[in-house]
Amino acid sequence: MKRLRIVHATGFRYDGEVTASYNEARMLPVSGERQLVLHANLDVQPVSSHHQYTDYWGTRVLAFDVLAPHSELTIRASSLVEVLETTHARAGLGWDDLDAVVQSSGEYVQQLWQTPLTAPPEDVVALATAAREAAGDDPCAAGLAIARAVGDGMQYVSGVTGVSSTAAEAWESRKGVCQDIAHVAVGALRAAGLPARYVSGYLHPVAEATIGETVVGESHAWVEWFCGSWHAYDPTNQLDIGDRHVRVGHGRDYTDVAPLRGVYAGSAGSEVFVSVSITRES
Repeated sequence: MKRLRIVHATGFRYDGEVTASYNEARMLPVSGERQLVLHANLDVQPVSSHHQYTDYWGTRVLAFDVLAPHSELTIRASSLVEVLETTHARAGLGWDDLDAVVQSSGEYVQQLWQTPLTAPPEDVVALATAAREAAGDDPCAAGLAIARAVGDGMQYVSGVTGVSSTAAEAWESRKGVCQDIAHVAVGALRAAGLPARYVSGYLHPVAEATIGETVVGESHAWVEWFCGSWHAYDPTNQLDIGDRHVRVGHGRDYTDVAPLRGVYAGSAGSEVFVSVSITRES
C-alpha cells in the first residue's frame, strides 16, 4: 500500500478580460475497491458560485460559474489517497455467459458502443478479432491480449495529437499520448465484444519512490474491460494497475472524464496550463 498526496493545478489564461465563465472540473478521486480517499479538496480562483454532484458514471464533479471579469482562472485539486496493490482478478465467464450478462445490463451495453473518439480502423478490428480467437473461450485473456497488443503497437509521443484526435488517427501514425493509446485499446476491446471503459486518473512516475519526495506527476489514462468482473490495464506503460495508479473516474471516452471543460463570454483568446505533483507519504 502507498499513501500518495496529489496536487493538480490547471486553468486558463486569457489574452484579455472575459466577462464570465461556466465550467466543470473532474479532478478529485473517489474511494473504491483499491483506493481510499483520506482527503480531497478543490479550490477555484477567482471565487465562484459552485455546486458538487456525482455524474452518471460515478465521477465527482464541481460545476462552477465565475460571473465577474477575470483574466485568469485557476483550479487546484489536492487529495491524499491510500492505494492498494492489485488483487488477483476473479475468474471470468465464457463468451456465451458473458453475452447474456452484458445484454441484461444497460451499463454494459453502453460500454460496447463505439464513440467518434474510439471507433477503430479495420486493422484494429482485425487485431481484436484475432486476439479473441486465440484466447478461445476466455474473454478475460482476450481483453488482456488486446490491451497489450495495442500498447506494444504504439509509441508514446507528445505533441502529435490533440484532445479531439481519434483512435483511428492515432493508430495511423502509431503515435500519441496515454489518451490516444487508451482510446485505441477501448475501441479494440469493444470490437471484440467486450464492454470497455476509458479510465482517468494519475500515475506516480517512479516505481520505488522515496517517501517524502515530491515529483512531477502525470494525469493519466488507462482501460478496463468487463469479462465477468472489471479488469484493468495500463497499455501506455504495459503495466497492471497497481499502487502507483490513482483513479478519478471512467466513461465512454475522454469527453466523459475531461479534467476541466468550460465556456466563457468575451473575445479574448485562451491558453490552458497544467501541473501535477505527487508525493509518496508512506
